[in-house]
Amino acid sequence: MLRWAVLGTGFISNAVATAIQQSDGSELWTVAGRNPDAVQAFQRQYQIPNHSIGYEGALSDPNVDVVYIGLPNHVHHTLTAQGAANGKAVLSEKSLTTTMDQAHQLVTAVQSHNTFFVEGLMYLAHPLYQRLQEVLLDGRLGELRAIQGFYAADIWQVTNPLGRGTLYNLGCYPTSLMHLVVQTMCGEEMFATRRLSGFGNVSDHDGTICDAAVTARFGNGVLASLHSTDSYGMAHGFTISGSKGVLRFVTNPWLPVPGANHLQWCPYDGEVEDIYVETGYDAFYHQIKMVEQNLSQGRTEAQRPSPRLQDSVEIMAFLTEWEAQCLNRAAD
Repeated sequence: MLRWAVLGTGFISNAVATAIQQSDGSELWTVAGRNPDAVQAFQRQYQIPNHSIGYEGALSDPNVDVVYIGLPNHVHHTLTAQGAANGKAVLSEKSLTTTMDQAHQLVTAVQSHNTFFVEGLMYLAHPLYQRLQEVLLDGRLGELRAIQGFYAADIWQVTNPLGRGTLYNLGCYPTSLMHLVVQTMCGEEMFATRRLSGFGNVSDHDGTICDAAVTARFGNGVLASLHSTDSYGMAHGFTISGSKGVLRFVTNPWLPVPGANHLQWCPYDGEVEDIYVETGYDAFYHQIKMVEQNLSQGRTEAQRPSPRLQDSVEIMAFLTEWEAQCLNRAAD
């Protein structure tokens, strides 16, 4: 039985706490935060035996096996490093960090202490993505030719500007899925061959990128276009185009549900095929089970389709380059 410390009491921590309670291999041991009223309310809601004000107590608690970091992106690297120094496995929310310098600090910390780490791209732990990889590899698409993805959610009012805006709050989803598709169909090395061109709008409210678009070309000629915004809407889409047909997500790719998750295969010549994956649990539950499985097998990182450490670094490199181009061009 793994004992968890939850750092943070926001919306996402509630989703993870519920998932921990659903698992027979994990239990909530302590919750930590800086707001005493919020921490104690969270403790009561989930009947957690312990709490701490501030994070050091939870990070150094000898009874804690796994630390979940449900806090803004800019503190992920420091808290991960503290957890690793105390020998804790860490599940830290996406995005990995907000800069590549922070990302390298995080990597150094977990590798030097030989501790488990996984970035909380929870959707990739859902069995939908094992099925996706099977479809990508069964030959029906032919050669990969293009990828299109977008994620829009009007959430700017509730996000912390220190988290660096839409790219790190939402753009990480289509970017990480594009990364998985390219890696699965074109090999481990192809993602690094990209060239990209990004544009964006800067928020009048906090100076971060609020709307962003990017076009990328990989070394084998595959093209990708992604769009992310946290300033309007509530919409999603992701399409994978091959030489023999198109695979698209009908349901939200980044929020798999306990019910039917729906892919649709549309060959250029043939009948449309609807593909459903249903497990009875959401992506947060499967993320907890993924952590349990990897720790039981003595691993220090996840296995695909969940992100390995190098996968998270490659995704961050794409996001930071995209952000830099948006900022530079917005200033012109």
